[in-house]
Amino acid sequence: MAKQVVETLVDDLDGSEAEETVSFAIDGRQFEIDLNAAHASELRDVIAPFVGAARRAGGGTARRTPQRASTSTKSKEENAAIRAWAMANGLEVSERGRMSSAVLTAYENRGNAPVEPEPVVEAEPVAEEKPKRRTRRKATVDA
Repeated sequence: MAKQVVETLVDDLDGSEAEETVSFAIDGRQFEIDLNAAHASELRDVIAPFVGAARRAGGGTARRTPQRASTSTKSKEENAAIRAWAMANGLEVSERGRMSSAVLTAYENRGNAPVEPEPVVEAEPVAEEKPKRRTRRKATVDA
């Protein structure tokens, strides 16, 4: 036994065949409406000036497409290559963990200018001052 289910969108304004479901929010409430191409275009044209003047709020749409990872997250192989390059060029870089932005910038600009390692400034030890002692005077009672 075969079963075929056909779903047809109906324009919520005039009952004609709809082509898309349009999602929008106002006053903190989410809405969806099924519209044909003409009505969807009309809705977008009407709210365009408001959208253009508005700022984006937190959250997002359910149909968000996955985005690439940011440029600060690199592959293990690339991180190893950056560390090896930095060590070979006299830059201080740890064996593990995040690399400083100075190292990443130097690596990205490695073909533009010669690399000079950042000077390491060691702090001189400072002797601690001892707190001053306060002497107490005994109160004298005159008889």
